[in-house]
Amino acid sequence: MNKVPFLNLSAATSELECDIHSAIDRVLKSGCYILGPEVESFEKDWASYCDSDYCIGVGNGLDSLVLGLRALDVGAGDEVIVPAHTFIATWLAVVAVGATPVPVDANYDTLNIDVSAITAVITTKTKAIIPVHLYGQSADLDEIIKIAKKHNLYVIEDAAQAHGAFWSNKRIGQHGDLVCWSFYPGKNLGALGDAGAITTSNTALAKKLMMLRNYGAKEKYRNEVIGLNSRLDPIQAAVLSVKLAYLDEWTARRQKVALRYCEAFTELDLIITATDPRSLPVWHLFTIRHHSRGALQTALSSRGIETLIHYPIAPHHQNAFADIGFTKDAFPVATEATNTLLSLPIGPHLTDKDVGLVIDAVHASLHDLT
Repeated sequence: MNKVPFLNLSAATSELECDIHSAIDRVLKSGCYILGPEVESFEKDWASYCDSDYCIGVGNGLDSLVLGLRALDVGAGDEVIVPAHTFIATWLAVVAVGATPVPVDANYDTLNIDVSAITAVITTKTKAIIPVHLYGQSADLDEIIKIAKKHNLYVIEDAAQAHGAFWSNKRIGQHGDLVCWSFYPGKNLGALGDAGAITTSNTALAKKLMMLRNYGAKEKYRNEVIGLNSRLDPIQAAVLSVKLAYLDEWTARRQKVALRYCEAFTELDLIITATDPRSLPVWHLFTIRHHSRGALQTALSSRGIETLIHYPIAPHHQNAFADIGFTKDAFPVATEATNTLLSLPIGPHLTDKDVGLVIDAVHASLHDLT
């Protein structure tokens, strides 16, 4: 039986094996293993790619959010508006700085934050909004930034899944006050380990972030603020520089796969996560929803198709946030998504044959379930 993995991480490494080995060898021979020219080069290139003035490389995606909040002086007593449907890191960052996450349910069609519900939860304690560009599709930044300006709030974009995405013909990385990135290996632009970054066009914030990631120091042993040790590793920076040259090509492959899926699944008994016409998604994930998700996943597995669930437990249902006190029926769209959503293979290294196998398996599996 032919098998289609959910994501083949080794394929990208194999495709660029010589260049990646050369980049790593260059770092090893340089003797510079903390920050330095490799990090600076990637930061410059990633900022340019995002049409942003600055990029600050950090240890991972969660740290990028934590440092972003700290750079904006968000802390104890403050509230930060977050999506109810997201990976838990978005909420964890808010708690890490002592602030309180204030969830807003998802839009039923796109599963991004429901912008129509944001204003109702703004209080005198609200200091920022963190929209998440979920699955590689931008949240409604026009409305979010409009609301933020009206209420004097910061916008910190969680772009961990949106490398190369566009909103209103502008690439993600420049709309909000800060844009936070993860380069976890499974991301569209992935390192060979943990890595992250923040992009901004605000000079003062960029300088502050450079201190915060490096023990709060402008120079060694001169600490201006209370900081962290969260610096992008030069080896990971070198690898990311190699992969960045191929990101647009890999995105085009993902978009081609997504188009085939959308065309093939239009008439089926499932919900395809919708795209906003103002957004150009990069399809970090291709998600569908089905009322018998477990049975569908089992049927696809029996046909050799690996699928994953993003995310099986909503943040407000996690034990980690039990003390916030939300009821089980709070945020019904987010809850429904956790019960019905299934992610299909969408990696850039899927072959045309693989895509055909997935399509055929979805049709056959749904037929069996009727």
